[in-house]
Amino acid sequence: MENGTYFYLMLFENIGYIRYAFFILGFILYCAIVFFNALIILAIFLERTLHQPMYILISCLSVNSVFGTAAFFPRLLTDLLSDTHSVSRAACILQAFVIYSYASNEYTILMLMAFDRYVAISKPLQYNNIMTPRILSVLISISWIYPMLCIGIACILNARLTMCGNKLWKVYCHNWEIVKLSCANTIVNNVFGLFILTTTLIMPLSFILYSYVKILIICRKSSLDFRRKAYQTCIPHIVILLNFSVAIFCEVTLSRVATLELPIGLSIILSLEFLIVPPILNPLVYGLKFPEIRKKILWIIKACK
Repeated sequence: MENGTYFYLMLFENIGYIRYAFFILGFILYCAIVFFNALIILAIFLERTLHQPMYILISCLSVNSVFGTAAFFPRLLTDLLSDTHSVSRAACILQAFVIYSYASNEYTILMLMAFDRYVAISKPLQYNNIMTPRILSVLISISWIYPMLCIGIACILNARLTMCGNKLWKVYCHNWEIVKLSCANTIVNNVFGLFILTTTLIMPLSFILYSYVKILIICRKSSLDFRRKAYQTCIPHIVILLNFSVAIFCEVTLSRVATLELPIGLSIILSLEFLIVPPILNPLVYGLKFPEIRKKILWIIKACK
């Protein structure tokens, strides 16, 4: 295998028979993620009363979770059972593209959810005129296309680099780790990476925080019943936002701060949190919190029996 043609995922080396325990755990997690998110998607698709912006955006989160984990878990499970842990450069860059598109899409979808709640609470009488199906379709399309376009350009820039190494100290293909293996000038990759970080993470997060602060201000001036209804729809979104933000913070910190000394096991868990916890937490939070979704899920389960 030529240097630069294949990468080796070094964290799978020498893990012994514990790999089978990890395989079983990973398989159960992946099945749970697909099952719970599929229930959310199916419930919202089948129930016409749920064809509203808030619920459609919730289904987008579930679609994104299935999309992102499909690039991670099958490859992880294969590597756990394999004696060789090499991956072609093209396959590695493709995996990185899907995983980071998933992470970027998550923030842009959460931004749309914050905007939807802000319009619903601040302009309830104009809500249906603002959040029309056409406008919602355009916003969802942009929230998917823009991050994937940016990540795609970053992956093309990475693919053009000359590699001077082929050992990745990760359990999945990581854009920044690939760039660090290059012996070419990576200034363009670094600058564009910061641009992506700013436009798909920092800017959406800033808008989300601004929206929820405005919602909080409006709620403080409103009646108790109005506050209760507003909090009931906003709290699940905030829980999902906080969980995903913490997970992304851990991933960015661990990948960028080379001087951070942590046990290898803890580093792996923290770096994988954004790929494991949000995809399984999101459907559980929305399925349990929103009675309309919960009712339809129970109907689907009963119908299957």
